[in-house]
Parts: sequence; structure tokens; C-alpha cells
Amino acid sequence: MSDLESERYQSFKEFYPFYLSQHSNTTCRNLHYVGSIFVLTLLILSIYFEYYPLLILMPIVGYGFAWVGHFFFENNRPATFQYPIYSFFADWVMLAQRVARFFRQ
Repeated sequence: MSDLESERYQSFKEFYPFYLSQHSNTTCRNLHYVGSIFVLTLLILSIYFEYYPLLILMPIVGYGFAWVGHFFFENNRPATFQYPIYSFFADWVMLAQRVARFFRQ
């Protein structure tokens, strides 16, 4: 049984280190960042142009990039399958931390 299946995280604080361990591959992390930025772009464009059908693409784009990273580069099962809420927030925290590191350089 893998860590993903055997662990039960009681808080986001407990879960986040596990989440990061599932994203040790740089390409996988970068694909997460790209997907998240595209999701934000779709959200902004749909609001700006008042064209809300674009919102349908958000999960496809966001999860699509992330899952390519997991299945082809990280070679693991996305944590989203077991922990959808924690994973959703962890993805944004991971991106925010990356942006913060970029601006600290």
C-alpha cells in the first residue's frame, strides 16, 4: 500500500509536506505552475469579456497539465484522487511559494 493510500491527514499542515514530496520532479512542478497560471488567465478573460463558457475549461486545463506531470514525469498518482480539497489548496500554496521565491531573488 502506498503512502497515498495508507495515510489519513487530519489537517492541511500535516498534508502539505506529503504533497510536496509528490512533486519532487521539476518538470511536474513546472507543469502545475503552467496549468495554474492558465486557469487564472481563463478566469480573468472570462470575467473581462463576460464570456463565461471559458470557465468550463478551467478544470480541464488545470488538471490536464498537472496530470501530465504526474503520469509522465513524476510517475505517481496525483494526490487529488485521494485528497481533492487539500490538493486544490496545496497547488495554489505551492505556486504562491514559487512566485515569492522568484521575487526574493
